[in-house]
This record gives sequence, C-alpha cells and structure tokens, in this order.
Amino acid sequence: MLSPDNPFSAPSELPYALPPFNLISEEHYRPALEAGLAEHAAEIDEIAARDDEPTFENTVVALERAGELLERVASVFYNLAGTDSTDEIQAVQAEFAPRLAAHEDAIHLDPRLFARIDALHARREDLGLDEESLRLLERRHLAFTRAGAGLPEADQERLRELNAQLSTLQTRFQQNLLKDTNDLAVVLTDRSELAGFGEDALATAAEAATARGETGAYVLALTLPTSQAAPLATLRDRAVRERVHAASMARGNRGNDFDNNAVVAEIARLRAERAALLGYPNHAAYVIADQTAVTAEAATGLLERLAPAAVANARTEAEELQRLLEADEPQARLRPSDWPYYAAQVRRERFDVDTEALRPYFEANRVYTDGIFFAANRLYGITVTERHDLPSYHPEVRTFEVRDADGGPLGLFLLDLYTRDSKRGGAWMNTFVDQSELLGRATVVVNVLNVDRPPAGEPTLLTFAEVTTAFHEFGHALHALLSSVRYPMFSGTNVPRDFVEYPSQVNEMWMLWPEVLANYARHHETGEALPAERVEKLMASQQYGEGFATTEYLAASLLDQAWHAVGADDAIGDVQRFERDALVKAGVALDSIPPRYRTTYFAHVFSGGYSAGYYSYIWSEVLDADTVQWFHENGGLTRANGDHFRRTLLGRGGSVDPMAAFRDFRGRDPEIEPLLARRGLTGA
Repeated sequence: MLSPDNPFSAPSELPYALPPFNLISEEHYRPALEAGLAEHAAEIDEIAARDDEPTFENTVVALERAGELLERVASVFYNLAGTDSTDEIQAVQAEFAPRLAAHEDAIHLDPRLFARIDALHARREDLGLDEESLRLLERRHLAFTRAGAGLPEADQERLRELNAQLSTLQTRFQQNLLKDTNDLAVVLTDRSELAGFGEDALATAAEAATARGETGAYVLALTLPTSQAAPLATLRDRAVRERVHAASMARGNRGNDFDNNAVVAEIARLRAERAALLGYPNHAAYVIADQTAVTAEAATGLLERLAPAAVANARTEAEELQRLLEADEPQARLRPSDWPYYAAQVRRERFDVDTEALRPYFEANRVYTDGIFFAANRLYGITVTERHDLPSYHPEVRTFEVRDADGGPLGLFLLDLYTRDSKRGGAWMNTFVDQSELLGRATVVVNVLNVDRPPAGEPTLLTFAEVTTAFHEFGHALHALLSSVRYPMFSGTNVPRDFVEYPSQVNEMWMLWPEVLANYARHHETGEALPAERVEKLMASQQYGEGFATTEYLAASLLDQAWHAVGADDAIGDVQRFERDALVKAGVALDSIPPRYRTTYFAHVFSGGYSAGYYSYIWSEVLDADTVQWFHENGGLTRANGDHFRRTLLGRGGSVDPMAAFRDFRGRDPEIEPLLARRGLTGA
C-alpha cells in the first residue's frame, strides 16, 4: 500500500489531472513504482482468474481500466528521465527497466488471460461490437500474439530473459549517450575562435559556459544529429569546425566508460534472437509486420529507390562546395565539417539567403503564440492560453490550456524549450495524460526541444531549423490534443510508427504559409515584418541542399535496417566495421556526408522506439507531401480544411486502420510523386 503522503497515491486534483509537480520529489518514485507494479499485477490477476464466461467488458475493457497508479507514476518518471535526469533518477531507471519489462511479459504471457482474449477473438463477429470496440479486441489479441502468448513455456521463459536484458541495455545506451554528450561539449577560451558568430550566438555560448562553471569561456553543446549545422554554418575557423564535428562523431565511441559499441552489438544480437523465437527471420521483419509498410522489403525498397538520385544530387552539391573551399584553401579536400559552412555561403550568394540573419525575426514566444498557435486556431478553431497558476516539473517549462472552438476543454500543452545537461538531445513529444472517453480524461502533452538558452533578459531567437522543429513537434501535440477516442489504447499518437510522423510533418507546412508567416515573423526589436523579397528568396532556396539532407537521412535509415536485418545466427564482430560495410553496401558511404546518426549515438533505434523504424520519416513524408498538395488544391488554411483533416484523421488516433483514415481524408491511396518533386528526386 502506497503511503497517502506520496503525491502519486491518488489521482491529481489539478486541472486535467496535471501531475502535482510541486509535490513530487525523487524519493517518491521508487515506492510509487513498487506500488504501481503490485496494484496492476493484482488487477490483472483478478481479470485472468475469473471463472465466468469472458465478455468484452469483463476482460478487454477491464484491461483498459487497469494500471491507473502505475501509469500515473510512470508517465511522470519517464518524462523526467529524458528531460531533467539526475543520478537518482538514472539509478531508479536502471533498477526498474528490467522489472517493468518482466511485468509486461507477465501480462502478455499469462495463459489464463490470453485464453479469455482468444475466446473472445474467435467469436468477435458475434459480439455485436461497434467499430472501435472490435478494433480494440483485434489489436489486443494481436499484441498478445506478437508478445509470445502462443509460444511453448520454455520459449516464453527465454523471451522473458531477453526482454529484461534488452530493457537494461537500452537504458544503459541512453544514459551513456547523455553523459558522453555532456563530456564532449566543446569549450573554447579565445573569442577569436568563434569568428563568424553574431553577438546573440556569442552571448548564448558564454551563457552555456557560465552554466557549466567555465568562467570566461564559451561552450558549444552538441545537438543529437551528426551535423552540428547551426554552429558549423557560421564558424569561420576551419580547425574549430573540425573540432566540433569530431566531438559529435565521437559520442559513444571513445573506449571510455560511456562507450556504446558493445551495448549496440548486444542489443542487435538479442533483438535478432527474440525475433527468431517469435517466428521472424530478423528484428526488422518482426517490427514492420505491424506497421503500414507491412514488410521490411517494402520499407527498404523505398529507401533504396531514393538513394541513387539523392547521392547523385549530393555529389553535384559537393563539387560546388569543393570549389568554394579551394578558393579559401587551395588543394584542401571537402570535409563533413565544411559542408554547412559552404552550403550557407551558396544560399547567401545564389539565393541571397542568410539563415543566421533570419533569427531576429524568429523570437520564440512570437513563433509560438503568433505562428504555431495562430495557425492551429485558423485550422481547428482552438485557442491556447498560458496558465501561470499551475506547477511544472522545471522552472523553464511553460503550461498552456487548450480549448476547442466552442470553449470546451481539450487539455494542457507544456513547452520545455531549452537545452540543459540533464536533458537528452533532440526534440520530441510525450504525454502525461492520454485522452480517453472511457476514463473521462483529456490530454496533457509536452513538447521538448533543445534550444540554447540566451543570457538573462535577452530574447530567445530561433534558427530556421528550430522553427521547423517547433511546428513539427506541435503537430504531434495536436494529434494528441484533438484525439477523440473511447479507449486509451487508441489515444492520439498511438498509431503505427511509420504513420505517427505524418501529421507532424504536415504541420510544418504552415510555418511558411503567407498568412501565418506574416503574423509571427517580425523583427524582435523593430516589429518589422520579414520582408517579402526575403521570403521569396527563402522559398526559392528550399530545395537547395536536398541532396545532402536526403542522403544523410537515407544513410541513417539504411543503417538502421542493416542492424535489424541481422539474423539470430549472424556474427556481428566489430561495430564500426559493420557500420562501414552497411553504408558501402547500400551505396550511401560518402566521405563528406556521414549518416544523420552514427551507430553509437543513434538514440532513435537503440534507446527509443524507432528500432527498424527510422524509415518512418520518409515513409510518412509520402503521405505528408500528398496531403500538402491537397491543402493547396482546396484553399489552404481554412477551418473547413482543418475540420476535415481533424474529423477523418487526427481525431481518430489508432481507433481505425491508419491507411483507411488516409483514404477517408484524401479520397484515394497516397501517391509518391509529390514527395519526389519536393526532394528534387524526380528521376528516382
């Protein structure tokens, strides 16, 4: 029994069941997780042990209702493990990762429970279920089957061991990466080494140094991708650029306590063994069987179709950048660390676009209130209002209430904008509370970014890429906030991995939509709107660099597929050699363009939920590009269009087949041509 003094002991009484962050301390997590596991296990046992005939209500719906305490604590704990980690949180995470994996196995491998679900599934057409309830029964049955419910007892025991080991290794990968990323931040002591930085960027680097106790220095923290594009696009000192790039490439691969090579090899081996136990040739086949792509061959086929044209475009771009480099340094050869710098030069000279000079027009608060929230209001009628009376898990986190066009409550949106040493790299969306009519819940969702913090009193000025990310992540938030489903299993972004990026990618289109851009892109000092001619040049420059962008993305995606095409009996050997061989075999091994993520810091696939699924971004982009075309053909930013997208797709979450939802929205199956045109791959 959990002590009533523990803030997790009862449902939150705050609006929308927002967790009472002001009452939660580190010492509350361990006992709350313990109690949550025990309570959920007891609830599951009660369902499984019933001796009456299984019904949809007493079995499937009962499973949806179970685990309230565990969900309450886990949603907070795992959000904070990624956003504001401490040594204690990491210790608890390492302790409970295998236990939570074992708990999931205990549910899915309970023969009594599976027998009840299997019996219902066998007569599902005779139960008189509505569409969403029937889908819930079918998805529950599939989840149990894919988790090994039909395996012999000995195989189930080995499966439990594999899942526990994998959960431990994935946690270790994440924690190693966080520590090594912080350790590799580039510290500079001579201001001249930062030549090319504007005053705002200099102040931000100095602020980062102060936060680390590096008095009189400048710190360049590392972002998650290989290419540290923001600093490398402006740093004039080639040696400093190379130093930053080398630090980025070294993460998890230095032979120190944070080295991830052995961790990765073991994760890949254990995933392959697990897939074989479950009847699949490899982990990729297992994962993708439950995605919209259906087969690993279909996913890899799309990547391989695009790769030759992307690489050809990248080689053409490289030749131009090589000439620019030689004008500065005769006989020098183009390095990955040179690419952002000279690509920025091309944009300035050919398109008269200086992305660094755009930052004064992208003040963060205005981007959100007058850009992202404005577009959402025009499309869906929703309003977003900041709440200063609610607690947050970190002083920098802002909380907003979201209401529908009729004033009805939709939920809360939390924004965690700034980078810090306790936060993992990248940007993502997560939920603290999932919408569900069954449980009477609205959404509490957070967007997490890693924007450099400016000095106190100075405005936060975003890069063009950060504005894109902000619109993208809010697209995920909208998917959660506009969810209108009965069962929590289907809430919001609980859709196949290769579908989940689609709505968020669609939301990116509004950042440059004329009505939206004119409303938010204003100089933070003068209020001057971003001049129309600069917008035109920016639009004209959009396709430049797609060779690089597509190639680095495809390299990472094909690397992911290679790691997860490993069979249970395949020897991996040296991790770095495996990576090199995979890239060469895929035809994407360009010296000047490393993969967007290399193996030892590929968090998406070795500690996140994208294993064998990084292809999802471009798979989803096929749907995205086709959808953008639909908006253009049907009048763009209108309530009618937004309501149609919301009704047919966003609001339905996982309650219907995702491709059926797309066809309901678009009126037909997706077409690839809009994507090829967008990326300049019309020859693919």
